[in-house]
Amino acid sequence: MSISPAFKDQEIFVTGGTGFLGKALIEKLLRSCTTLSKIYVLLRPKKGQSVEQRLKDQLDSKLYQRLREEQPESLAKVIPIQGDVTELGLGISPGDLSRLNNVTIVYHSAASVRFDDPLRSAILMNTRGTHELIKLALQWKKLKAFVHVSTTYSNPSVLEVEERVYPPLADWRTTIKLAETYDEQTLNIFSLKYGNFQPNTYTFTKSLAEQVVNSYRDQLPIFIFRPSIVISTLEDPVPGWTDNFNGPTGLLVACGVGILRSQNCDPDCIVDFVPVDIVVRGLIIAAYKYLITPTPVKTKNLEIKEKDDKPLYVVNCATANISPITMGQVIDIGKTYIRQNPFERTLWLPGGSITLCPVLHFVRFCTMHIMMAIVVDTLLRLSNEKPFLLKLQRRIFAAFSALQVFATTEWHFQNENFRALHDMVQKNEIATFGFMQHSNIDYVAFFRNGIRGAKEFLLGESPNSSNAARFRLKIFYILDFTIQAVIYGFLMFLLYKLALKIF
Repeated sequence: MSISPAFKDQEIFVTGGTGFLGKALIEKLLRSCTTLSKIYVLLRPKKGQSVEQRLKDQLDSKLYQRLREEQPESLAKVIPIQGDVTELGLGISPGDLSRLNNVTIVYHSAASVRFDDPLRSAILMNTRGTHELIKLALQWKKLKAFVHVSTTYSNPSVLEVEERVYPPLADWRTTIKLAETYDEQTLNIFSLKYGNFQPNTYTFTKSLAEQVVNSYRDQLPIFIFRPSIVISTLEDPVPGWTDNFNGPTGLLVACGVGILRSQNCDPDCIVDFVPVDIVVRGLIIAAYKYLITPTPVKTKNLEIKEKDDKPLYVVNCATANISPITMGQVIDIGKTYIRQNPFERTLWLPGGSITLCPVLHFVRFCTMHIMMAIVVDTLLRLSNEKPFLLKLQRRIFAAFSALQVFATTEWHFQNENFRALHDMVQKNEIATFGFMQHSNIDYVAFFRNGIRGAKEFLLGESPNSSNAARFRLKIFYILDFTIQAVIYGFLMFLLYKLALKIF
């Protein structure tokens, strides 16, 4: 059976449906698996908006434009379910729970992706939230596939990451109990030691969530899908779509508008980027694998029984060994194309550089980031505008400090299970669901589309720069050259005076 027909009449439950990956997954399922029955999306009211309004706003976004044009009737298949992953029972009402009795596929992608979340918040969202969803799934008698979306960085102390579950860093039941018992401040006191000195609370709690999944592997058709660093689309539904500043997109935008001039990372470090549409295709094929070859499970109940010896199925959705690229190459490609197609809101000449020397980076940060921010904010105050750049620079420094280990460490992810998913795709569906045909990505074209996508989808600009933006860039070239000439001239003058005194 082909992939699309296998999804006929399936009822799908998605958490994290308003996230970057969740949005792309819902769009692809609706557009390419046209005969599916329903997609239930867990949502919580936010900023005074009901879950119905939040879903409508999402389906009205540019990501779904192609779907609205080709299959407008399919949008009615998406049904909001009010709830919250951080609450017991996911906060779902009894009425909504009854609507989920016929769910056959679960995609659990909800998670806090902030690396600086307090330990308690991260546990409740990433670890307990997984357990609460599993307890609900045990009651769904028609369930055929439960896809737990994790991350390849869930065990960051392991540099050669296999497609298997690693030994626990802590007991997940005890950890959840601690989060339910103690307040945030108390848990933060011993967060680092209890987390086994993990880089951040995100990787620690995602690792524990994998342990939760592993505990129920004999009671549910459940498996782990680990994407690496998810970035903008390669082609589907449009090239370059993104909805956040995370990862290299934020790095290139910050460099492009001239506010990021230095970063402490290894230019020769091979980074594992995977386009979001490739991740989505992997998620769909992995669920398809369980639809056509059902996994026998024990009687479902809330008690954890003794597990059999069959290991949990794990997929590392990673592409560095398929299409490698270094951080230095990303920066070089970005600087080249941004100067050809500058942003409309550029504050200074696009540029910047990366270094492994933390002292040099700190000096650059003080001189190129902080001093520039003070000057810009002063000019804004003089013109009765609200200053913002100094505050933004503090946020950038804090964000990159939290990501420091990922910018200077190179991991190798084994991905035999991921590659094997492509082999399940029949020839007539390779263009729709396959991904290995995109091996050896043309990264110049990819990041060029990514920058155009950032202009359009994140900054609300035209994908192509205006004449005013190009003219402004020429002015910045002149100013940048003049300022550098003055600074270097002054330094040469000081050195000349010092030489006269000495000699």
